[in-house]
Amino acid sequence: MSTAAFTRSRFAPALLGFGTLVAFVVLMQALIYFGVLNQFIVPYPTDIARAFERVIVEEHVFERFLLTLQECVSAALLLAVFGISIGTILYKVDILRRATETWVAAAAAAPTVLMYPLFLVIFGRSAWTIIMMGFVAGLPAVILKTIEGLSGTKTVLMNVGRSFKLTPWQLFWKIQFPSALPTIFTGFKLGLIFALINVVGVEFLINFGGLGQLINDLAERYDLAGTYAAICFVILVSVLFFIVVERIERWLTRAA
Repeated sequence: MSTAAFTRSRFAPALLGFGTLVAFVVLMQALIYFGVLNQFIVPYPTDIARAFERVIVEEHVFERFLLTLQECVSAALLLAVFGISIGTILYKVDILRRATETWVAAAAAAPTVLMYPLFLVIFGRSAWTIIMMGFVAGLPAVILKTIEGLSGTKTVLMNVGRSFKLTPWQLFWKIQFPSALPTIFTGFKLGLIFALINVVGVEFLINFGGLGQLINDLAERYDLAGTYAAICFVILVSVLFFIVVERIERWLTRAA
C-alpha cells in the first residue's frame, strides 16, 4: 500500500494516535532513566502499568469509576435540559439576552470550583454537591453556543420555511434547531469538559467517593504509580463520554 493510500484509510488516524502514544511513553521512560525527570515525582511508565492491577484489585476502582461516571451522566443530563432550554429562551427574548449574555460569558471564565463550600452548605457532603458543581461549571458554554447556533441559521433557509407558510413553532423545530445542532453539540462538549474537571476536582477536595477521592487517597500515601494509574481511569471516563456524545450527535444530525 502506498503512503498516500495509507493516509486516506480509515485506520490511519487511529494508528498514528496509538504510535504517538507509544512514542511518548518510550520518551518518558528514557527521560526518567537518564535522570532528566525525577523518578520520585514522575514514576516510570512501566511502574504505572504494573500499578493498574493493584489499583483495580485493592482499591475497588470499578465501583469508583461507576460512581464518577454516574455523576458525570447526571451533570450532562442537567446541562442538556437546562443549558439548551435557557439558551433558547435567551435567543427568543432579545432584551433578556442583551441583559444577561455578558454575565453568562463572564461566568464561563469564573473559577466556580472555589464555590464548593457554598454547595456543601446547600446540598451537604453528598453526590448532589459534586453533580451541581459540574452542572454549574458547564452551563455557560452550553448556553452561549446554543444562542450562537440558533442565531447563525441561514436567512435563505428561514425564507424557504416562510414560503411554505410554516408556523413559528414549525420554523424552530424543522429549520432552526436542526441547523443549530452542530454548534449546540460543540458547546455541549465544552460543557462536558468543564463538568468532568469539576466533578473529579470536587471529589478530590471533599474526599467523597469516585476517582477523585481515590487519587486523593493514593497521593496522601505517596503512591505515585497508583496515583497516575487512577488518573488514567479519569481519562478513560472522558474518552467514553466523548465517544457516546459523538455517536448521539451523528444520530441526531442524520435524523434531522
